[in-house]
Amino acid sequence: MSNQEAEKEYRPLLADLSDREGVELCAQLRQELVADVSKTGGHLASNLGAVELTVAIHRVFDTRRDRLVFDVGHQCYPHKILTGRKEEMSTLRQYGGIAGFPKPGESVHDAFIAGHASNSVSVALGMARARTLLQEDYKVLALIGDGALTGGLAYEGLSNAGECGQQLLVILNDNGMSITPNVGAVADHLAKQRLAPPYLSFKRHYRKVMNASWLGRKIYGVTHRIKQALKQSLLPCSMFENMGFNYLGPIDGHDLSLLTRILRYAKDLNEPVLLHVKTVKGKGYLPAEENADAFHGVSPFDPLTGRPLHPSSQNFSAVFGETLTRLGRKDSRVCAITAAMMSGTGLDQFRQAYPARCYDVGIAEGCAVSMAAGMAKQGAIPVFAVYSTFLQRSYDMLVHDVAIDQLHVVFGVDRAGLVGEDGETHHGVFDVAYLDSIPGITVLAPASFAELESMLERAVLTIPGPVAVRYPRGGEGEYRSDNSQGANAVLRWGNSITLVGYGVLINDLLAAAQVLEEQGIDAEVIKLNTITPLHTEEIISSVKKTGHLLVAEDCMAEGSVGQRLSAALAQSSVVANITLINCGNRFVTHGALSCLKKELGLDGDGIVHRALEVLRHG
Repeated sequence: MSNQEAEKEYRPLLADLSDREGVELCAQLRQELVADVSKTGGHLASNLGAVELTVAIHRVFDTRRDRLVFDVGHQCYPHKILTGRKEEMSTLRQYGGIAGFPKPGESVHDAFIAGHASNSVSVALGMARARTLLQEDYKVLALIGDGALTGGLAYEGLSNAGECGQQLLVILNDNGMSITPNVGAVADHLAKQRLAPPYLSFKRHYRKVMNASWLGRKIYGVTHRIKQALKQSLLPCSMFENMGFNYLGPIDGHDLSLLTRILRYAKDLNEPVLLHVKTVKGKGYLPAEENADAFHGVSPFDPLTGRPLHPSSQNFSAVFGETLTRLGRKDSRVCAITAAMMSGTGLDQFRQAYPARCYDVGIAEGCAVSMAAGMAKQGAIPVFAVYSTFLQRSYDMLVHDVAIDQLHVVFGVDRAGLVGEDGETHHGVFDVAYLDSIPGITVLAPASFAELESMLERAVLTIPGPVAVRYPRGGEGEYRSDNSQGANAVLRWGNSITLVGYGVLINDLLAAAQVLEEQGIDAEVIKLNTITPLHTEEIISSVKKTGHLLVAEDCMAEGSVGQRLSAALAQSSVVANITLINCGNRFVTHGALSCLKKELGLDGDGIVHRALEVLRHG
């Protein structure tokens, strides 16, 4: 294939778009984003802020070949629309539809899956090194922002990428959530002058001429050092220059023409480049601009007013926050920690009541756990509120900093189990196994708001050592009692089959037991309050009586409670017909919780079906 043919095959999607057409396209994209997300729910404010940036990228780079790595992934909706998924946006985050994050299985334009944060520069560096190793030709970009720079992994990536010397473009989408904005008229003026087209053209020509001779290279070296000294004293973000990046910016991230020109310039630089772009989160939609936090992740809403279609009801996160606030009044040693999820974990009320005892470390879960360990060691009672999927990032600190010394740190493990529309990267299906691997930890699983209140109080004020209280996203079911005293609770007595579960899945077990009773089968339902350490005596006694065991849980199969109960029965020489219903050993897709539970057989009908199977083969 000739160079001309190759250029024709690999061409930016929007290469022929004029500036005027680009501005019109940006306005259209914003209208479509508001219209689509108002129906499906999802991340809105971050996507509205990245519209011009995304259009500019697709004017300059061909993401079929060039690798665009998102960080965080929830700013990818304009990219999805532009890369052939416009008609599928009505299925966004729906079961069987497109995902809310970049997903290589969906499109060749999605270079890498991106559901968590702070990893893009490291991933992009790996891609750049692979490009060199395999002698291939493409550009690599990392689009980082919306708080991702508060995570330490981002700086590990920057440190290594800056010194690698390879072509790598890091675009910092600074919407006020990542780094402190710089101030000063002189700095702003100089930044604008450095990015003016005449200056960039002169700089490129000057470098080319000076590199042509020995004397020129000497002169260039002297002038370059003088320029660097002036930049470090007058311009912002010299930190990136010190890491080895050619720093460009800051520039207006909503000036499409300027963005396009700077990206074209940066594309030709064969070195690590960091482009600092300043954007407004929620840009172009007034409700999102005025309240970016509320429109970060939204449920369906009225696009005219911005008001949710279904007013939010009480949920486990809010009950957690209210209970912790009450415990804070009872004991002044109680403090709260979060990792950039203050509202999401329900800590707003605690922060308002005790601002000096509430700490947000940013997207830095490892820091949060180590800090909690230090606080606990010195007599405080730290409570770390964190999503299950994000707690995974701090497993090492949990083991080494907390568990070895048996420090009293409490973990409010939010979004435990299946979470629904956010899919594979956000389901909290691993903590059951990895928390059980930690010696000395206690893991509690409330099934109702009342049980969450009781268990959290015991975790904070009574139980020694590390304690995790895991609870799901959303609200409680029909089961609203408090049977949290003791390791287990028998909710229904029976002689035909033993049904075991924990958390809100107890609602599905009780519903299944009712259907089985109508068929003449009396099921015994046992709810586990403590899943680590597991107390098996009551379950073993029940299974000896019924001869059949069914365990339902929304976690991975390996390390599940069901596996541990099966082992306990075998060790006790109890012969029984056992069936385990869980997520298996695969990643569960995105979709409404009801759809996912039905697919996995974890709803009432699925449990009835499996119970009848085990009874027939018994």
